[in-house]
Amino acid sequence: MLFKNGLVFTENGVFQKLDVRVKGEKIAEVGRNLEAGTDEVKDLNGKWLLPGFVDIHSHGCGGADFCDGTPEALQTMADTYLKAGVTTTLGTSTTLQPDTLRKVFRNYGEFSKKQDHGARMIGVNMEGPFLSMKKRGAHIPEYLLPADFDLFCELNELSGGRIRQVDLAPEIENGMDFIAKASKICTVCVAHTAGGYEQTLAAYEAGATSNTHMYNAMVGLSHREPGTVGAIFDSNTFAELICDGFHIHPAVIRATFKQLGNDRICLISDSMRAAGCPNGVYDLGEQDVFVKDGKAVLADGTIAGSIINVHTAVQRVISFGVPVESALKAATINPARAAKIDDVVGSITPGKYADLLITDNLVNVEEIYLAGVRQ
Repeated sequence: MLFKNGLVFTENGVFQKLDVRVKGEKIAEVGRNLEAGTDEVKDLNGKWLLPGFVDIHSHGCGGADFCDGTPEALQTMADTYLKAGVTTTLGTSTTLQPDTLRKVFRNYGEFSKKQDHGARMIGVNMEGPFLSMKKRGAHIPEYLLPADFDLFCELNELSGGRIRQVDLAPEIENGMDFIAKASKICTVCVAHTAGGYEQTLAAYEAGATSNTHMYNAMVGLSHREPGTVGAIFDSNTFAELICDGFHIHPAVIRATFKQLGNDRICLISDSMRAAGCPNGVYDLGEQDVFVKDGKAVLADGTIAGSIINVHTAVQRVISFGVPVESALKAATINPARAAKIDDVVGSITPGKYADLLITDNLVNVEEIYLAGVRQ
């Protein structure tokens, strides 16, 4: 198929009038005035052609959770993501007992071998149990553990070698040694940490290259103690942002985009099973979560993930005043690079999967293509 007469969002974060040729599952050619030959032509009539959105931090949606530990739950999630234009995801775990995590990661490993429809669940983001007690957020305190590289390796093997990110607090027992070892296997993210500026910079020096939901569950910025947030500003690492309007004030979101630029921010949903569902009481990591008017909280008021998807995040940050191009990079190539999956997804580039969205100029999704097939 040849997509013509549209504005293509390119890997360098600008729109260009280009044609895109798809052969099988992959993008074959991108250029100007490409000849159709025997290819079917899709006339975009000036619409936008975007890469499929990439969500590298989501616990669940559609009433299902990654840690349900069943293939049915993972398929429900995959189908729900795809309807929103999210074509690639990392299923995200939470803090549970090791035996429960073994079941969850084994289930994902088996599912990944035979998934044949829905968003591409390309790997796992392991959030917990190696987190700070003080900054645990919605994670169950009884299940928190010192950093355990052997457990990580066991879970990675059960997943089929598909842990793409692991999140931990660098100040916990064995934290720095864990970062040095795990960073040779996947992306390591500073997360749920009471460590300050120096501790966080030391984590980057040890091998951490990203940060889990910036501002949330970390030491904030002040003029005498820069904290974890100050270390992020003072580095070249990636930073996840939850942009539902509850986790971070819109003014802070705008300021963060101005400070970090277009190449480091990754929009994530951090969604739990209630995403796409009505108000009510839901489960997250063996805890009740109360969802009302777009906000998910524990009984004590602690925010417990979000109920948005990355498509919603894109539209929301644009409404907050972030430039369209910055928002789109943060939902496509940036998260792909952060999770080191940008060789196959994240941009409209020859050789990558033909995961494509046709949208209007308000980023309303009109058509979705996954690996070259219209959904």
